[in-house]
Amino acid sequence: MQENESRRSNKARSDATRGALLAAARELFIARGYADVGTPELVAEAGVTRGALYHHFADKRALFAAVVEAEAAAVAAEIDAATPAGMEPLEALISGGRTYLEAMQAPGRTRLLLLEAPAVLGQAVNTAIDERHANRTLREGLIAAIEAGVIGALPLNALTQILSAAFDRAAVAVAAGEARADVDAVMVAVIEGLAGSRD
Repeated sequence: MQENESRRSNKARSDATRGALLAAARELFIARGYADVGTPELVAEAGVTRGALYHHFADKRALFAAVVEAEAAAVAAEIDAATPAGMEPLEALISGGRTYLEAMQAPGRTRLLLLEAPAVLGQAVNTAIDERHANRTLREGLIAAIEAGVIGALPLNALTQILSAAFDRAAVAVAAGEARADVDAVMVAVIEGLAGSRD
């Protein structure tokens, strides 16, 4: 009994340490960027030891990757919540697109996910993270729309990659000051255009 309680207590401490590191890293990476944050600052901000950092993460880059993964998962969770099962496929694609742009407006998120992550992690790692999260939601929405006959049977991988790139550029544009209403209008027109070309 005591051994089980001790294991649970150790796990709780370990989870708390990891959580503190992720929260501190997110704050610092968003405020100053990956290159301008050192591991001494990270552990000081998290209130943990350097040994604790290396117990949980191989290095600063691994910690950054975990922050990126968590942020990407948060974006996907918002899209999933905005596109419940049973929603009409075209409506789901539009709602998912709007939600993506909204989610990416969280302070620092666009810079972190779309500018720094590819540069720090490399394209292959960054793409793999995206495929688990936002690209997954887009691919699922496109599959539903194709299966329902809402859009034509275009090559799924190419369609997903092209629309994903367009959404990413739109998020960067909004972060740089482009009017959100203008971006939304174009995004809706593109998706409705796909539906209009199914014949």
